[in-house]
Amino acid sequence: MELKELASVSGKGGLYKIIKPGKTGMLLEALDDSKAKLVVGANAKVSLLDEISIYVSTKEGTTPLGDVLKKIKTDFDADPGVDANSDAAELKAFMKSVLPLYDEDRVYVSDIKKLVKWYTIIRQYAPEILSEQK
Repeated sequence: MELKELASVSGKGGLYKIIKPGKTGMLLEALDDSKAKLVVGANAKVSLLDEISIYVSTKEGTTPLGDVLKKIKTDFDADPGVDANSDAAELKAFMKSVLPLYDEDRVYVSDIKKLVKWYTIIRQYAPEILSEQK
């Protein structure tokens, strides 16, 4: 599995594997033990994970999500030391350790919580994404 096969749906928790894309929407499958199927219409806000980047204060301006996830794997592996229930200071410190130049004004605590949740889900259900190989 690759990052381009995973999506997040606004208003829905968790991550989804894209089963069948189409012109009027797509069929998704929950990336957890439930394997629940979800049909989303063309008007649903679906974000493909390989198109997501995190703001940094460098000339490039962003870092791809895939690079950040691999850095978390390299630095922390199974235990990032924080979870979605951690307080804001802990989450910001975690983000600073993973991506020292992240833009603190444009990356919100809610974004860091989402990153931690996604990392946990991917590590459990699609660990091949976190390997260094392309």
